[in-house]
Amino acid sequence: MEDLKYELKEKIIEALRLDDLVPEDIEDDAPIFKEGLGLDSIDALELMLLMEKNYGIRLSNPSEGKQVFKSITTMAEYVSAHRSK
Repeated sequence: MEDLKYELKEKIIEALRLDDLVPEDIEDDAPIFKEGLGLDSIDALELMLLMEKNYGIRLSNPSEGKQVFKSITTMAEYVSAHRSK
């Protein structure tokens, strides 16, 4: 699971062009939106694309996305349970 969390951090940094961050800067359980990384709704769409492209996971329900994208830990748990690749 730790490898997956690190991989997610790398992919988020790359996809969202957060060039001033490294994976170690992102805490596993810190909120991703608002007070955490400060992401917004446009970033949420990018994260949904990231999940589909890299893990074959399509999120179609916005409320599901809110749960999945709470933190790196919740993302990793969801990917582990639902990935198709």
